[in-house]
Amino acid sequence: MVEGIFTKRRQRIALKLDINATEKDWFNWKWQVKNSIKSIESFENLTEIEFPEEERKKLIETQERFPLSITPYYLSLIHKENYKNDPVFKQAFLDERELIITSSEMSDPLSEDHDSPVPCITHRYPDRVLFLVSNICAMYCRHCTRKRKVGDVDSIPDREQIKKGIEYIRNTPEIRDVLLSGGDPLMLPNDYLDWILSEIEAIPHVQVIRIGTRIPVVLPYRVTDDLVNMLKKHHPIWINTHFNHPQEITASSRQALEKLANAGIPLGNQSVLLAGVNDCPRIMRKLVQLLVMNRVRPYYLYQCDLSEGLSHFRTPIGKGIEIMENLIGHTSGFAVPTYVIDAPGGGGKIPIMPNYIISWSVNKVILRNYEGVITTYQEPRNYEQNFCDRDCPNCNLELEIIDGEEDIKVIGIEKLLSDHDKTISLVPKNNERLKRRFDK
Repeated sequence: MVEGIFTKRRQRIALKLDINATEKDWFNWKWQVKNSIKSIESFENLTEIEFPEEERKKLIETQERFPLSITPYYLSLIHKENYKNDPVFKQAFLDERELIITSSEMSDPLSEDHDSPVPCITHRYPDRVLFLVSNICAMYCRHCTRKRKVGDVDSIPDREQIKKGIEYIRNTPEIRDVLLSGGDPLMLPNDYLDWILSEIEAIPHVQVIRIGTRIPVVLPYRVTDDLVNMLKKHHPIWINTHFNHPQEITASSRQALEKLANAGIPLGNQSVLLAGVNDCPRIMRKLVQLLVMNRVRPYYLYQCDLSEGLSHFRTPIGKGIEIMENLIGHTSGFAVPTYVIDAPGGGGKIPIMPNYIISWSVNKVILRNYEGVITTYQEPRNYEQNFCDRDCPNCNLELEIIDGEEDIKVIGIEKLLSDHDKTISLVPKNNERLKRRFDK
C-alpha cells in the first residue's frame, strides 16, 4: 500500500465518514480530527472488523473507563487481516485487559501532580521543568502514562493557568530548559502556541525549549507549512516525537519529519517498550535505523510505566537489556537510544544498560565489548586530581562564569562525589538505625 497518496482503502474510509469527502479533505488535519473514530461501532464499520458480542461488552466497559479516539489516518495503517497482532491496532484500540488494575499500578505513577508547584508545571530536575500546555491529543494511545487525564475536559488548562506556569518559570532562575508536553502541544492553534513560545522565549534564563509530540506519527498532516514557519521563529527549539514501530514510518510521516528537519529543528524520538508491539530486537533495530534515515535521533527507550491498566503492555526489564545488547555495537552509535525506567514516585529517569565493566583494580579496568571480547584499559599512573572547592575564578581549569549565571547546588550522588561538600552519606528519612540513636 502506498502511504503518500489517497489509496482506495483511504478513500473508502473517508467516504464512510463523510459522503462528500475528497482527497483534499483526507490530507486536511482539521478534517482528520473532526472525523476521529470514537466509538466501537464506527471502528467496526470502517475496518470491517467485527467483535464477538461478549468481547464487545468488555470493550464498551473499557471505553467507559478509558476513552477511545483514533485519527482516520492512523486507522488506515492497521492490517486487518491479522489485526490481533497488528502493532498499530494494539496501540490505538481498546483492550479489555486495560480494566485489570494490579496492586503496583497508580493513576499518577511518576508523581507529576505532587511535584507540581503551580498548575501545569512539574519541577522534578534542578534546571528544567515539564510544562503541560494541553490535554488534547490527536489520538488516545492505549499505553499513555497520563491516562488519568485523557478525555477529561475539566483538566484542560486555560490561559490563566498557562500564565501561572510562565510566571513560575520567570521567577525560577535555575530553569534553563522547558519541555512543553500534554496532551500534545501541536494540537494547539498556531497563534496560541506562538504566544506560549514567545512568552517563554522572552525569559532571559531559558536557553532551550522542547516540544514532546506524537503528531508526526498519528496526524502528520498537522505539520503544515504555516506551523513550521511559526516554529522556526523560536530557535533554539527541539522536538521529540514518539514512534514505536517501523509500520508507523510512512510516506506521510516522513514528509512531516522532513519539513521539521529542513526548518533546522533537531528531532529526537522516545519509544516505549511494549509487549506484543516492539519487544523484539529486530523490530527495534529496524525502527532506529529508519529514524536516523529520516534525521531523527533515537533518544529514549522507556520501560512501560506503572500507570493503571498497562500491565499487559509491560515487559521484564531483561527484555529491554536484551534489546540494548542487540543495538550497541550492531548499529550506529547515534542510532542507539538510552534505555530508562522513569522511577515510580517521581525519582526521574534511571538509565539501565548491559554491564560492560567486568572488574577493575587501581591500575586496570577489565571490559568486555558487544562481541564478548574481554580487554583491559590501563589507568594513568601520573594523574593529578584537581581538588574542587568551587572557587572557579581561581581554578587552573578555564571556565568563563557569566555575570548572573546561577550555580546550581549539588544534590544526590553528585554531592557525595564532590570535594567541597562534607556530606559522606545519604540516609533515608525513616532509617531505623538513626531512630534508635535519636531515642537514646
